[in-house]
Amino acid sequence: MRIRRSFGEISFHTLNYAFFILFTFLCVFPFYYLFINTISSNDLSARGLVTWYPKEIHFENYVQILKIKGLSQAAFISVARTVIGTAATVLCSAFLGYLFTKKKMWARSFWYRFMVVTMYFNAGIIPWFVIMMKLNMTNNFLAYILPTIVSPFFIILAKTFIESIPEVLQESAEIDGAGTLTVFWRIILPLIKPIAATIAIFAAVTQWNSFIDTVFLMTDQTYYTLQFVLYKYLNESNSLAAIIRSGGTANIDLSKMQTATSVRTTVSMIVVIPIMLVYPFFQRFFVKGIMIGAVKG
Repeated sequence: MRIRRSFGEISFHTLNYAFFILFTFLCVFPFYYLFINTISSNDLSARGLVTWYPKEIHFENYVQILKIKGLSQAAFISVARTVIGTAATVLCSAFLGYLFTKKKMWARSFWYRFMVVTMYFNAGIIPWFVIMMKLNMTNNFLAYILPTIVSPFFIILAKTFIESIPEVLQESAEIDGAGTLTVFWRIILPLIKPIAATIAIFAAVTQWNSFIDTVFLMTDQTYYTLQFVLYKYLNESNSLAAIIRSGGTANIDLSKMQTATSVRTTVSMIVVIPIMLVYPFFQRFFVKGIMIGAVKG
């Protein structure tokens, strides 16, 4: 059955589609622009002549950047902190959110309010640095994991989601002799996959993009993250391009000779691509998790 629409409805839908197409383009184009510059002639890219499509395609930039000393170690540290930190954050947020739904928890209201207060007050970077120093967290991989395990926002999301689960499921398990940990692991955790995936996305992006903790706490290059290495390379792209050329690539043609622009764009893509690949696997959980976790019912 064909539905007749008024001129106002047609105009609204047209403008609506046009707006979202433009918005999507503005979101996608920066990544597309970076990518085409990494696979185009370095000479043309450095002169700003690569805008809409790649020119003189090659992949030498990725080959040369991946040979930079310390990059593989930094990538390993970033992947390790992202995987371990995300898993720890999800488990702790889910477990604390579950505990805050239990009426028999000692001083539950006090601890919950105490946790929420920390969302509004922050002592600042200097007290944080002093505490980390006192806890021997400098040049320590645990400095990437422990401070991020407890996040009030994630705990609130998990708590609200868990409250939507019928209590009879927990009560029946407790009648059969299941303890708190058993109920959480076998009943609660399998039922909160949407909100767990949502928390995992937020935590993974935060862990992957973080580099300030590396700046303040790490002097040993063994613990440098990929983002910190990117930060250094972006500031030293001219000298780094010269180093790469002097390492045996100075005799290649001009289109493949490393420039500051090629180093910046290639390193940026190497850092961005992994986290972009994670999103499609969690997308189906994301909308349901954030909606149910934010609003009870």
